[in-house]
Amino acid sequence: MDYLYIALGLLGLYFGAEWLVSGAVATARRIGISPLIASLVIVGFGTSLPELLVSVRAALSGAPGIALGNVVGSNIANILLIVGLAAVIFPIAGWDRSVRRDAATMVASAVILLFLVQYQVIDRIAGVVLLAILALYLLRTYMWARRTGANLNDDVEVDVDAMPVWKMGLLIVAGLVVLLFGAEFLIRGATELAAHFGVSDAVVGLTVVAVGTSLPELATAVVAATRRHSDVAIGNVTGSCIFNTLCILGATAAIAPLPVSDGFATLDVPVMLAASVFFAAMLFFAKTFHRATGAAMVAAYAGYIVYLI
Repeated sequence: MDYLYIALGLLGLYFGAEWLVSGAVATARRIGISPLIASLVIVGFGTSLPELLVSVRAALSGAPGIALGNVVGSNIANILLIVGLAAVIFPIAGWDRSVRRDAATMVASAVILLFLVQYQVIDRIAGVVLLAILALYLLRTYMWARRTGANLNDDVEVDVDAMPVWKMGLLIVAGLVVLLFGAEFLIRGATELAAHFGVSDAVVGLTVVAVGTSLPELATAVVAATRRHSDVAIGNVTGSCIFNTLCILGATAAIAPLPVSDGFATLDVPVMLAASVFFAAMLFFAKTFHRATGAAMVAAYAGYIVYLI
């Protein structure tokens, strides 16, 4: 049953997020909210909802290892597995300075997390601080986009004129309900899986849950790389890592303080920081993620998972 719960949970998270984001974006555009705001806040936050609900539900269920492992494991998977696989399929090249700016923010957020986990608990004050940093990041991104006239990429295409108001509301409500049930099923399956194999909930959070909730990012990165949309492939990963650390971890800790096991401070978060620094260095100093680089990143991720298990 644990595998069935996990499969149902992942399906619920995927479709719930799709429906909720589509309904929210259509509603925002119908009532005249700026497309820039809709792209930055609604889509950015909406695509992180699966991870957010999973982490909050895990923390409230007494499984803080899954909550923190989901964030840290997702970031490691985003960088090493997702970018690596995308580069193996098709070399990634040609990104602009905005991606480098976000990469610097990603590294800074990883450094902050490494500092926080040394105290063995991420409390509500730390959660609020992370959310405040996220707000500053969103404000800075908004001001930059307005100043440069840039259009933040919005992967959700919605025909607002063809969508009646009742359908917008139905998508939002149905998406939220399906998301909630998806998070519940995934946490139940993950905790049962941990008990079945005799491993900690942190290991399950860092592996099964993290990779499962990162599947949409994987699909986006692979498609973007094959279509030579490098900014989308790279920006999707950097944005997801920033939201994971600042938004998901911040909101989760603000709701329910997270005890931190020793492994996070000595292994997992340092690995996340090392991956972030490597990724940022490539964006600043290299011109292409070649297939060999991608293969090395995937191999590094595989080695990390083998070590965990």
